[in-house]
Amino acid sequence: MQSETKAHVEQLTSPAGHAVSVLRFEGDIASTSKDAVLGTYQALPKETAKLVLLDFTKVDYINSSGIALVIQMLIEASNSGQKVYAFGLSAHFTKVFTMVGIARYAGLFPSQAEALAAL
Repeated sequence: MQSETKAHVEQLTSPAGHAVSVLRFEGDIASTSKDAVLGTYQALPKETAKLVLLDFTKVDYINSSGIALVIQMLIEASNSGQKVYAFGLSAHFTKVFTMVGIARYAGLFPSQAEALAAL
């Protein structure tokens, strides 16, 4: 059974001093996750949220509909001039994200520290 997707936003500062909006996801990401994934992202103020970090550490499963939501979010981010980085994906989902082309639009990192250091 699919677990509910939860999302919340934190504001951090990168080691270089840049403001970073972190979207922390939890549960499974599927078609029912639209509000949690896109809604949370779309609520970010585009004029100030120029660096976005996606935390998948507590995500157990992402199906094809969930991947489509992530792709839609990345398209919107690209159109808004935002840079997106992701971390915390399992080896399997890192491979899937790379295969479907997500890695071209979002930097993929093993940990939050490594993602922040790249900003």
